[in-house]
Amino acid sequence: MATRSAVHSIDWSKLTVSLGLQKETILALQAFRKRNEEAKRALTALKEQKTQVDFEHYRSILKNKGIVNEAENALNGFKPTKVDLDKQLKIIGTFEEKAVASAKKISTKADSELRDLHVTLTNMEEARPFKELTVEEVVKAKPEIVDIVEKMVKKHRWAVPGYEETYGY
Repeated sequence: MATRSAVHSIDWSKLTVSLGLQKETILALQAFRKRNEEAKRALTALKEQKTQVDFEHYRSILKNKGIVNEAENALNGFKPTKVDLDKQLKIIGTFEEKAVASAKKISTKADSELRDLHVTLTNMEEARPFKELTVEEVVKAKPEIVDIVEKMVKKHRWAVPGYEETYGY
């Protein structure tokens, strides 16, 4: 009972968006949902069908009573076959394993990105203002700046390309 209410309370559109699932996982989930809903519709339609046959009515209408007796015996002798669901359960298990593995992979990636963003945020919060930096500290952080400046001086270029467009005077 609890699983039925849980299944009905799932908002499928929010589920696929909020978890950041990969396209293949979303497509597989949508295909599974579609098959599930089709099976539910078929089951509901079958449950609504009348299951009792009024053989006496057919005996009164038909001249050949033997046919009605054969049909009644066939219906009464009918035993539904048991279906081995192991194959379907294995497929579902495989799908579930792939979904769980994909979810773990996405979770790990998201955790890693969150840690990186937290480190970046911490660095930004702890960074000194640009005006307080010295030339030595900038060169220490980006040693290639020395080579770039030396090349610009040798070529008698005293302005940084794009500086005026970006920052103005």
